Amino acid sequence: MFAAILIYGFINSSILALVAMGFNLTFGISGVANFAYGAIYIFAGFLVWIFLNTLGVNYFLSIILAFISSYLLGYLMYRFIILRVRGLPLSEVMATFGLGLAIMELFRYLDFVGVKYSLPVFIDGSVSIGGHFIDYQRLLIGVVAVALTVIFYFFTHYTKMGLAFRAIAQDDETALTLGIDPDRIGAFSLALGSSLAALAAVIILPLGTISVENGYEVLINALAVCIVGGLGSTVGVIVASILVGYSQTLTANYIEPHWMILVSLAAIAVVLVVKPSGIFGKQKELEERV
Repeated sequence: MFAAILIYGFINSSILALVAMGFNLTFGISGVANFAYGAIYIFAGFLVWIFLNTLGVNYFLSIILAFISSYLLGYLMYRFIILRVRGLPLSEVMATFGLGLAIMELFRYLDFVGVKYSLPVFIDGSVSIGGHFIDYQRLLIGVVAVALTVIFYFFTHYTKMGLAFRAIAQDDETALTLGIDPDRIGAFSLALGSSLAALAAVIILPLGTISVENGYEVLINALAVCIVGGLGSTVGVIVASILVGYSQTLTANYIEPHWMILVSLAAIAVVLVVKPSGIFGKQKELEERV
């Protein structure tokens, strides 16, 4: 039992890290909380399904087209929606959340409901680890989560665009004086965050079916990880993914699997009461602002 919890807890933590990475990246750079994130996740999943099953496009080409479409959706969202409410956090949240609801409910209206909406796994088969059989798709999720974490560390520390990201995140006015356009970087961050949501979708969704409810769950889990770890903190996302991931796994094993989402909600509530800025967050606490 201990080995199973250890293995599946790691996989669940990897899933949470993947679904939270794009949300955290966008907020950390542009300060925009993209509440359409879960909608973009299912948008990418359904888009791959449509390309693959309706239009007959090759599976991996369908994935590439879904990445491009999600990237463009994020970019257009920033240019035509976020720019008009920029600097008004509540308006940004309402605008993105409203757009997300519209996207998700549009799929429901178009009758994208049922078990037939699913994606094929990348690699069939399984391997025995510690006496427990783990399918290759779940192992791929763990590998991609670790690889993305390493890639983004080097990207943000050793590339020109990554350093521009960090400059905007620290002080956009000073960055502007150095010739870095905050709006251009902000649009790129939302577009990149959206493509990361698509990446998470095409890797995770083959484990089950695609449904509108997936979008709501992804948004809740992304919020839980980012709030617990600290909005904008990459290290916080990793630590929070492990804490929430193993907590959900223990809940599924010792209580019931359908209680897992309540772990995320409880984590949000507890952190907002005890330490609103999160474990590694840099936002000022209430007593510091008063």
